[in-house]
Amino acid sequence: MLPSAIIQCPYCGESIEILVDGSAGNQHYIEDCQVCCRPISITLAVDDDQWRVEARSEGDA
Repeated sequence: MLPSAIIQCPYCGESIEILVDGSAGNQHYIEDCQVCCRPISITLAVDDDQWRVEARSEGDA
């Protein structure tokens, strides 16, 4: 079973639960908000068994 993380949509501010698969290492992908359907840029940083998730609007660098 994959662990989950709670992120906040950078557009509508709603809290959203996403599944985190750190087995592939560092990742960057786009996932649509489950509430407002806008694209969220998600970055997963993995260091051994620890991971960190960042959620940004698609235009943020």
